[in-house]
Amino acid sequence: MLHTTTTPSGRRKAFRSGLASDTLQRLPGAPNPLAARMIAEAGFEGVYLSGAVVAADLALPDVGLTTLSEVAGRAGQVARVTDLPLLVDADTGFGEPLSVARTVQVLEDAGAAGCHVEDQENPKRCGHLAGKHVRSPEAMERTLAAAVGARRDPDFVICARTDAAAVEGLDAAIGRARRYVDAGADMIFAEAMAGAAEFARVRAAIDVPLLANMTEFGRSELLTTAQLTDVGVDAVIYPVTLLRLAMGAIADGLTTLAAEGTQVGLVDRMQTRDELYRVLDYDAYAEFDSSVADFRPE
Repeated sequence: MLHTTTTPSGRRKAFRSGLASDTLQRLPGAPNPLAARMIAEAGFEGVYLSGAVVAADLALPDVGLTTLSEVAGRAGQVARVTDLPLLVDADTGFGEPLSVARTVQVLEDAGAAGCHVEDQENPKRCGHLAGKHVRSPEAMERTLAAAVGARRDPDFVICARTDAAAVEGLDAAIGRARRYVDAGADMIFAEAMAGAAEFARVRAAIDVPLLANMTEFGRSELLTTAQLTDVGVDAVIYPVTLLRLAMGAIADGLTTLAAEGTQVGLVDRMQTRDELYRVLDYDAYAEFDSSVADFRPE
């Protein structure tokens, strides 16, 4: 009820332990805190907060328009309600090295288990779109040094994302990944890999956990968890899957409502009131409140 009963430190240790295990860590993207609860109930190992989803939820494109306050605010809302570790998309760190240092500490305070910072230049782009530009490896190394030096909990995971494969080629991305590990990155996020063979090449080149992005409608082949495990991937994110499903259902619902003048034909596709109350743990609130007031949900 109200808040998770686990501590941020405990969730960070759990994330580290999961990454060191033989089990692929699956992190669906939560478009809101309620979805984070459902992700936990479904048996996943972690929750992801996508910068693209935070932007889309604000009706903004994913071009670096969101702020640290907006992302950290949503991170805190999600971390409050789930016992699972939360990995946060911190874009380019929201500024130069000093700002990156603040980003890490703000996300620590929000309860996140880790964050990833990318090597794109601003204005950044979705990792699967054209028109990206990457910073020099030296600039990214300074960013990572700031991130690692700023964290107060050593279990907070600093993940380095490289977008270089689509811009400079896979060999350059692998070279960057090695340098980022040397600069202190705990995990590498190799963005926009074409398929399993490219993930395998990155895996062979680094000795830290590797994260894969299985986003739809992008450059990457949508690999199964078995395929990802076979090539040595340690964690996988599904950043926009749940938002796309939800927005697709909203679009269909609006079309039906406009055409038929009633939602009667949609009711059997809805989450029921009872199911919503169960996810919210409504009965626990009612039981608690009954000690001071005669409160019952309708």
